Amino acid sequence: MSLTVNNVTGGYSRIPVLKDISFTINDGELIGLIGLNGAGKSTTIRHIMGLMEPFAGEIKLDGKSLNEAPEEYRRKIGFIPETPLLYDELTLREHIEITGMAFGVGKDEAMKRAEPLLSMFRLDGRLEWFPSDFSKGMKQKVMIVCAFIIDPSLYIIDEPFLGLDPLAIRDLINLIVEKKTQGASILMSTHVLANAERICDRFIIIDQGIIYAQGTLEELRLHFNSPGASLDDMYTRLADREGFTQ
Repeated sequence: MSLTVNNVTGGYSRIPVLKDISFTINDGELIGLIGLNGAGKSTTIRHIMGLMEPFAGEIKLDGKSLNEAPEEYRRKIGFIPETPLLYDELTLREHIEITGMAFGVGKDEAMKRAEPLLSMFRLDGRLEWFPSDFSKGMKQKVMIVCAFIIDPSLYIIDEPFLGLDPLAIRDLINLIVEKKTQGASILMSTHVLANAERICDRFIIIDQGIIYAQGTLEELRLHFNSPGASLDDMYTRLADREGFTQ
């Protein structure tokens, strides 16, 4: 078991946003985190990453919590944020090197791992470029390269397709599937439901801080009594109501 979230309640300034949520992500499993804006997806991600402390409940990664092994816990997570976070004064090469250093990967090894990724996302030849030289989509590709040069237990990928061209989306999907096949656990938050439906093993639908439903696509269809429905169909049906209600 890679990630376990047990009865977690949490939020900001003692105001609960998440309300007693529980789920697991197994080794080699890709989970889609689905919900409207403000549903609690980002708060869930922040708690898993250790950026926020739960009011109640427990989060463990490979059997250990953040409090038990803070450095080991954080090194087990590779993160691709919705908005690229780059250092203005560092080149692409230096971003790769500093990412490697943070995760115990030497400069030479980091560059070796980065080479096929740079080629895949058409960033080779731009190693001396600064963030100001890159478009939004290229900045997102830099984040992807940096996340995939490490070897974490869990990848957290937040709205990864925003700003990417169709070729980059295809390459990212292939990379995600490859990492899953190699045994990594992946939590992906996205509104691009067609892509999620195609590659995710299970889904977690969250709204107003609670898990409304979770399971495979077929299990969601049973839950909503919607045989043959797509993920988009079910999501739209729920979104057309005044929130997700049970």
